[in-house]
Amino acid sequence: MTWFGICGMQLHVGADGGNVDYLCRRIEMMAHAFPWVQMVVLSELAPHGPRPDLAEPLPGPSEQRFCTLAEQLGLWIVTGSMYERDHAHRYNTCSVIAPDGAVVGRYRKMFPFLPYSDGVEPGREFFTFDVAGVGRFGLSICYDMWFPETSRTLAAMGVDVILHPVMTPTIDRDVELAIARATAATNQVFVVDINGVGAGGVGRSLVVGPNGDVLHQAGQNEELIPIELDLARVAHCRERGLNGLGQPLKSFRDAPVEFDVYRPDSPRRQYLATLGPLVKPARPPVGTTRKDRA
Repeated sequence: MTWFGICGMQLHVGADGGNVDYLCRRIEMMAHAFPWVQMVVLSELAPHGPRPDLAEPLPGPSEQRFCTLAEQLGLWIVTGSMYERDHAHRYNTCSVIAPDGAVVGRYRKMFPFLPYSDGVEPGREFFTFDVAGVGRFGLSICYDMWFPETSRTLAAMGVDVILHPVMTPTIDRDVELAIARATAATNQVFVVDINGVGAGGVGRSLVVGPNGDVLHQAGQNEELIPIELDLARVAHCRERGLNGLGQPLKSFRDAPVEFDVYRPDSPRRQYLATLGPLVKPARPPVGTTRKDRA
């Protein structure tokens, strides 16, 4: 067994910024209550809320606060994400901080929630990191997981755990929970899916095992989710199959088919060009019926 203690922090996120002090206090309280926890995972945009105007350059003051705290507590801190300002561009960026206070890397969200996240640039690089003697972790942020290619790529890169901060305050949370379970099962990987509350989301964070089994689902209030994961389950599941049955990663590796739909010039993409532009739906005129809209 390869046990690793993770605490998902489903916390209240204010919409007007200024959440860093509160997050740090709650992490300190968690470390005192659960000294066996080795990593904390915050929700998407937890430090400042959904405020692109509060974007900071990275490295920056908020990230440094988490670095100092990580070193003080000897914890891995996954910051969820915050808006990063890089010259004229903004990104939705998660920092991963080691127990010695060093930033081991940053991941920029590949799929901003367009057309609603207007003005946020997509990242282009996958990010994984290793915890010595434990396993490999990969980052995915919220809408990224709706695109199964992102999770499949992380699995092909050998991750044992996908850390997935989200900020979902909307009615599609049920669908996200189904996607998280399907992602875990099809990639035979742990998924740690952490949502916020308040302006940070409707909660219902989820931890899923590599058989697609729900290890914990939170409610809709603030909740700490300290849980020990046995990362040896991933290797066992990939070798023996999901509950002794399907071995999807091996089948994907060995498949003779080439997925040319990913080539921009593929004729299989012709239908996609007919879907129209990616824009926010407009309010229909007064008196318009559903049939008229169709």
